[in-house]
Amino acid sequence: MMANRLRVLLPKKVMPGSYGANVQLAPERSMDPTPERRCPPVEKSVIDSAVYCRGKRTDSPPTLADTYQVLSDKPGSMAWIGLYRPAEAQVMSAAEEFGLHELAVEDAITAHQRPKLERYGDTLFVVLRAARYRDETEEVEFGELHIFTGPDFVLTVRHSEAPNLAAVRRRMENDPDLLRLGPEAVLYAILDAVVDGYAPVVAGLQNDIDEIETEVFSGDPKVSRRIYDLSGEVIEFQRATRPLLKMLEGLSAGFDKYGTDEELRRYLRDVADHATTVVERVDSFRQMLTDILTINATLVSQAQNEEMKHLAEISYAQNDQVKKISSWAAILFAPTLIGTVYGMNFDNMPELHWVGGYPFAVLLMAVVCLTLYIVFKKRDWL
Repeated sequence: MMANRLRVLLPKKVMPGSYGANVQLAPERSMDPTPERRCPPVEKSVIDSAVYCRGKRTDSPPTLADTYQVLSDKPGSMAWIGLYRPAEAQVMSAAEEFGLHELAVEDAITAHQRPKLERYGDTLFVVLRAARYRDETEEVEFGELHIFTGPDFVLTVRHSEAPNLAAVRRRMENDPDLLRLGPEAVLYAILDAVVDGYAPVVAGLQNDIDEIETEVFSGDPKVSRRIYDLSGEVIEFQRATRPLLKMLEGLSAGFDKYGTDEELRRYLRDVADHATTVVERVDSFRQMLTDILTINATLVSQAQNEEMKHLAEISYAQNDQVKKISSWAAILFAPTLIGTVYGMNFDNMPELHWVGGYPFAVLLMAVVCLTLYIVFKKRDWL
């Protein structure tokens, strides 16, 4: 069996076949200015490896080599291998055994790929972005899953904790009739699990948006930062969910060509319906956050205007007080000035010994004060 399969060399090296002897694959480059670091391989990356025949698990080989041998010895059976953060050598071992395309293998090793579906002959390569909502931090955590399916094998490569493929395997093993349909049935179950896993995320995001709406209208000054962070999560969620629609359309387009079972077609259409609902909800979230951000900016602007108006009123009131104080100070300063002049102790001072000097000084003070009062009153200073 191994002799009849295509052999695949390491990515970025010379690829025999359609590329020619002197052509090399260009290394993938990330467009992210700060690309995520790939998690190091784990020691026990083979989470589960089993061989199934007619929907029943017949063997659980301890190593990948044993799995390949059992699959070769049992025609008509199917191998389901689950890898978690595997070393490159393990991926290449499976690639060599199952004849996987070098581009798909490179994606599986590099990780950080967008969701997509590619067909390479009779092999299907699917990339999914799982998501789960963490209540303790109110954040969405994204995972990445690569799936290879062929006529007699399913190979999954996970680079994160989510999704829980052990639950998917248990579900399929408890439904032999569905598992009997082969690798496409396993792919359906994984797609269903990933899409169903989006429901708690949608509920969590909806709850966050409701809280943000309350904070916006309560005038919380920190809400702008939360809107910005949540908008980023919604955009990332869109990137994970929106490609699913095109992927499921691609699967549907191949139903007749690849002879997909009618019952399985119904299941896949159900997954497509759920995915459409999720995508529509996520799109509405982004629009809602845009509207909320606009409303928040308007409310902040209104609050600033009100504050400026309040400060202006205070400033105006202070100006009135300053005018009144200045007016009375000027009125009181006039008699003080006259009194000061006539209070000088000089012998040769005019009118110092005049009999009418005192009444004249008092009258002068009154006239000056009254004149100043009338002037300030007309100018609304008093």
